[in-house]
Amino acid sequence: MATRKSISQTEQDKLLKILQQRFEKNMHRHKGIAWKEVEAKLLKNQAALASLHAMESTGGDPDVVDFDKKKGEYLFFDCSAESPAARRSLCYDRKALDGRKENKPRGAAMEEAAAMGIELLNEEQYRYLQQFGPVDTKTSSWLLTPPAIRKLEGALFGDYRYATVFVYHNGASSYYAARGFRGCLRV
Repeated sequence: MATRKSISQTEQDKLLKILQQRFEKNMHRHKGIAWKEVEAKLLKNQAALASLHAMESTGGDPDVVDFDKKKGEYLFFDCSAESPAARRSLCYDRKALDGRKENKPRGAAMEEAAAMGIELLNEEQYRYLQQFGPVDTKTSSWLLTPPAIRKLEGALFGDYRYATVFVYHNGASSYYAARGFRGCLRV
């Protein structure tokens, strides 16, 4: 999955309209943040618009969830109810994919995220996202895994079951039809 560095004016206009509607419908995710300020920043960053287009077109429903005051950046997370449908059935990273001898999945979550210009949510971000309402009640999402765990061939994923956010481990080379990944984009 390769993402373009820019999108057409028509795609941009359509995307901004979708993002604004989602922003206005979900004000609980970004209290104190004004859409006009977000839009102004997006219009200056074609690469970010292309990444948001990729997030949207793969089913992520990206939305602003925070503003990093230190860095002056808005954080967009995939806010879809379930792990984005077009980003499932992937192992964790290239090393895990290359290590599979048979029944290889079509790709790796870390590679696809990098191609989209986003990062996988880490555990803290995943738990933060869950405060806006449960996500991954039927699916699960790969999470950015600490190097010490990855070195031992493991990887983390999360889901929401029994009114609780769970973070688990699995072999990084595993993949499931119901496991994808969620991303974060800083703008």
